[in-house]
Amino acid sequence: MPRRSLARLYRDEFGGYNSTKFQQDLLAGLTVAAVALPLALAFGVASGATAAAGLVTAILAGFVIGALSGAPYQISGPTGAMSAVLILLVQKYGLQGIWVAGFVSGLLLLVIGLLRLGRFIAFIPSAVITGFTSGIALIIFIGQIDNFLGVKTPGAESALFKFLGYFKGGFLPNWQAIVLGALVIGCMLLWPKKWNARFPASLLGIILATGVNMVFKWPVPVIGAIPQTLLLADRFNPLAFDWSSLPNLLAPILTITALGAIESLLCGAVASNMTGIRLQANQELIGQGIGNMLIPLFGGVPATAAIARTSVGIKSGGHTRLVSVIHALGLLISMFLLAPVMAQIPLAALAGVLMVTAYRMNEWEGIHFIFGKRFKSDILAFSITMLATISLDLTQAILIGSGVAGAIFLNRIAGLEVDITEVEPAKLRTRGIQAAGNCKHVRVAFLTGPLFFAATGFFNESFTSLGNTHALILSMRGVPLLDTAGVQAIRALYERLKARGGTLMFSGIHDNVCAMLGRSGLMEEIGSENFFWSSDEAIVEAERRGCKFCSGENGADDHA
Repeated sequence: MPRRSLARLYRDEFGGYNSTKFQQDLLAGLTVAAVALPLALAFGVASGATAAAGLVTAILAGFVIGALSGAPYQISGPTGAMSAVLILLVQKYGLQGIWVAGFVSGLLLLVIGLLRLGRFIAFIPSAVITGFTSGIALIIFIGQIDNFLGVKTPGAESALFKFLGYFKGGFLPNWQAIVLGALVIGCMLLWPKKWNARFPASLLGIILATGVNMVFKWPVPVIGAIPQTLLLADRFNPLAFDWSSLPNLLAPILTITALGAIESLLCGAVASNMTGIRLQANQELIGQGIGNMLIPLFGGVPATAAIARTSVGIKSGGHTRLVSVIHALGLLISMFLLAPVMAQIPLAALAGVLMVTAYRMNEWEGIHFIFGKRFKSDILAFSITMLATISLDLTQAILIGSGVAGAIFLNRIAGLEVDITEVEPAKLRTRGIQAAGNCKHVRVAFLTGPLFFAATGFFNESFTSLGNTHALILSMRGVPLLDTAGVQAIRALYERLKARGGTLMFSGIHDNVCAMLGRSGLMEEIGSENFFWSSDEAIVEAERRGCKFCSGENGADDHA
């Protein structure tokens, strides 16, 4: 199935391909490479690995994941979100932890894609994703303060404690490093957007900062030697790893898996809106899985699809996945030709790139919408997720944010409405319904909302006092969902009515609700003769049957 899907993607993508489109892909690929080069180096360092590891990751992801992706526009590589996860992982488990977690998460992504479970990633609420993204942006920004200031301060358990540690003092900033970092930030913020499309501001800032540092020979930390090979000396060796310690890495593995899937599919959703081409989510996860299983074997770090690079490729006129391949080829050539120069790039310059990138990572439009419109539940989910991200483990942050959003969602949809109305024959006749008026004890309860476990309490309260009701009609056209708890609540109501000689009738039931009543056996127990298309039909039938209440046999109220 996946192979046929990928083959079909290739046929659709390269049908009618010609030299003109290739030239556009070539230009777009080289443009993306120019954008990706400083980001690859920066995210490699930010991950706690090396600039070379980031470069290797971008090259391999461009070739492998680009060739297997679920859309022609996806471009993958090291990203800021992933680097925020990895830096914490390195502090606990070292580079070996990155490689193992990346390899196993790649395997999980592959399995998720093969089982076609990609759609479940979309169940994470947008406010949680926005809060998580903002939290990661803060982690990246805070993590680069040391490099920007040219200092080395003690590590901390979380980004929040790391940030608070700067107020204690005890360090002397390197003004040369600050100048170089500020130069890059200035370039990225002041460089006109129309020029940025032709020459990326981040690359310009890196070039200027490196040039200044090479001329003045300032005492600032630099990247260091860039190996001119894709097979780094420090890499993952599955045969040498003690797999019995794998359970210790379960939490970061799940974090990397979830983040890789979320970020890649989110990138695809954004790009899909830009191009009108739908992302094949499961194929994308297969590509991400295979790529992330291979990358650690070469010494790289986990990769995901990157919105920044993908959007540059689209805006530069790219048509096919050759843009990803060409961008990877451009980075590979840069590795061999520019390694001596890249080795002299100041870490403060990369810090400037990452700080601006962290600021731009925030989904400002979504944040302004949530806070501007004062959506209290979304503000709560966003704030809790963001605070959890910067103060706790990222796996816990996702779980906490999703839990809060889930609780809010349940509270919203549990708002079942029950409107009980007395049947008035005179009003029915005005609608052309001939009601005999034989029974004055027919009531209609109009239900709106899902009848599930969280709503059964209100449902039961609504029918606490049945009074002298003989026939109660549940109009359920507004009930889209019924679970077992809802079935049990209806059964209890039916038994109460039956015990006092009354009848429970139904109208306007959805097919899935009807199926649930059938599976539970309640429909057979109540009898198909008590189910109607409309409440009008049910009312006429209830009156036709008449009732013993009308003859005064039993007029007592039922408050059970």
